Amino acid sequence: MANVFPCLWFKSEAEEALRYYVSIIKNSSLESVNRVGDVQPLPKSSVISATAILDGERVLAINGNPQFPFTMAMSMVLLCDTQKDIDTYWDKLSAGGQTIQCGWLTDKYGVAWQVVPRIFPELLKGDQASVDRMMTAMMTMTKLDIAALQKAYDGQ
Repeated sequence: MANVFPCLWFKSEAEEALRYYVSIIKNSSLESVNRVGDVQPLPKSSVISATAILDGERVLAINGNPQFPFTMAMSMVLLCDTQKDIDTYWDKLSAGGQTIQCGWLTDKYGVAWQVVPRIFPELLKGDQASVDRMMTAMMTMTKLDIAALQKAYDGQ
């Protein structure tokens, strides 16, 4: 058996970031925080890695050289059941970060997130005209609006 999960490379905020995510994402917990002994280049006792469970999914965060900044090429996807969930997660994750088109944002640590309705993958499976209407509506949004996406999909 194998497990696949993301590893996020921070400059020095691995523990802080995971604690932040755990504080806002439902059903989450900090699993471990690992500190270094005399390993370079980090100072003794500093955090080398931390692991959290975010709504049932494992995420590893490490601290290291800042030469590898986060990019939009890798993002965390947060599927939301309700508009209230989208609104709450959007507001908390985008605080201190940047909002981007189509439900994307970067948080205050530079990590890219897609905050999307849980129904979104199903909407993509419909007939092409419905999908095209929904995608056209989505392109006009920053934070996604479930009702507006559904109306566009339905041709209303």
